[in-house]
Amino acid sequence: MSLLKAEQNAGIRLTESCAMNPASSVSGLYFGHPEARYFAVGAIGLDQVEDYAARKGMPRAEMEKWLQPNLAYAPGR
Repeated sequence: MSLLKAEQNAGIRLTESCAMNPASSVSGLYFGHPEARYFAVGAIGLDQVEDYAARKGMPRAEMEKWLQPNLAYAPGR
């Protein structure tokens, strides 16, 4: 952190567990390659959510809460 002077320049600090604070801070290493190919994941259907929730042992409603931006349907309808 001292090399970047992140707290001074961007207000980002590391907690004792090395989490970035504020939580909305983002960090990563990005590598590019001319032969790299990218793809998008399609919307998640109800059958997929039910299966995933069952495998994780979680209620479907909670799974829908976490996956909502990627759902192909409106939960509760």
